[in-house]
Amino acid sequence: MAPKPSKHISKSKTDYTSPARLQKILAALDKTFPQAECALHHENPFQLLVATILSAQCTDVRVNMVTPELFRKYPTPQDYIALPQADLEREIHSTGFFRNKAENIIGAATKIVQQFAGTVPQTMEELLTLPGVARKTANVVLGTAYGISSGVVVDTHVFRIAHRLKLTKQNNPDKVEQDLMKIIPQDRWIAFAHQIIWFGRKICAARNPNCAECPIEKLCDSPDKTV
Repeated sequence: MAPKPSKHISKSKTDYTSPARLQKILAALDKTFPQAECALHHENPFQLLVATILSAQCTDVRVNMVTPELFRKYPTPQDYIALPQADLEREIHSTGFFRNKAENIIGAATKIVQQFAGTVPQTMEELLTLPGVARKTANVVLGTAYGISSGVVVDTHVFRIAHRLKLTKQNNPDKVEQDLMKIIPQDRWIAFAHQIIWFGRKICAARNPNCAECPIEKLCDSPDKTV
């Protein structure tokens, strides 16, 4: 005799990427960080590119302490072509990984002058040909300097919070970006990244997140929660 079908009906799993949940998250971010923007100080696309390269494994606060004097001495890509790498290393030493960063900045500036007529390119494909530039840096430059929604900036804050909110299960930043691009409207990609970065700095810290003050606490069931 065949077994009787079970009367137990399992509850459906929560759809963490449902449009309704995402709209609530976006609305809360808009309310909490309506004017969120890039924290790196810059006056043009090239300065933003340099500052973003310097920001790898370094805080924006530290980068902003270094760049005023750096940009005063070397404001344009042309200024870096003949600049001895050792001189640049001394200028940026406090940002960490200064040798690689100096080599990449000089290399990027040289290519910008020689292949792009001294102008930071405005496409993902061209930016990725510059030394020291991966998708995160390219997205920062395109979104902040040019207003081009080419993708979602995935820095350490965005990576961490995307997992806490269960918007992705990927462990590779590029794959996390692809997941976010599928569920966040393209006209929100730039603002979303800025807002999540500020959210990560001010509220959803890596350690001891301030869940009591979090505007989306009710939408989050991360095991890292403190309330």
